[in-house]
Amino acid sequence: MDEPALIQSAQRGELEAFNTLILHYQDMVFNTAVRILNDEDLAADAAQEAFISAFRSISTFRGGSFKAWLMRTVTNACYDELRRQKRRPTTPLEPDTADGEEMDSPKWLADPNMTPDQLSEADELEHAIQHCLDALPTEFRTAVVLADIQGMDYTEVASASKVPLGTIKSRLARARLRLRECLRGFEELLPSSFRLESEEI
Repeated sequence: MDEPALIQSAQRGELEAFNTLILHYQDMVFNTAVRILNDEDLAADAAQEAFISAFRSISTFRGGSFKAWLMRTVTNACYDELRRQKRRPTTPLEPDTADGEEMDSPKWLADPNMTPDQLSEADELEHAIQHCLDALPTEFRTAVVLADIQGMDYTEVASASKVPLGTIKSRLARARLRLRECLRGFEELLPSSFRLESEEI
């Protein structure tokens, strides 16, 4: 994919070029929204809002990381939704898992060779991790989702969050510590290597 050329075409109003860009990033955008909002329907709405906003404002993109620019758009859409949620009843801490596939597992859990029992344990751990993510302040949760789940580098996360690099490093350090402390409550679900690391803190 020739991203710079597609961006230039999209900035000239070529919808097909913009759609090609969006197809490349749509899974990342949706999964990020799911992690921040912990609700698939709200995440789908936020992702759609982000894409509409991106299309309307792509002419303002001035270079740098397009991924970071797009993730800033979806992050803003999620924050808008969270502000709306404050005026509504709160949502459950754990997601509805009726269909069993509400979100992708974090990269550190992925293992195609897992047995059914291991998959079940991984699913339980997945929900424990989401529970602990939900307990974080929004700005901490966003930093962890972008850096540790979506694999963005610190500079991209800072750009997407519109805060200094040092602030992102601080947020990630504090967020990871809080996550580790929270996950101690789910000690029996953690891989042995993770338990050893937890005990050292």
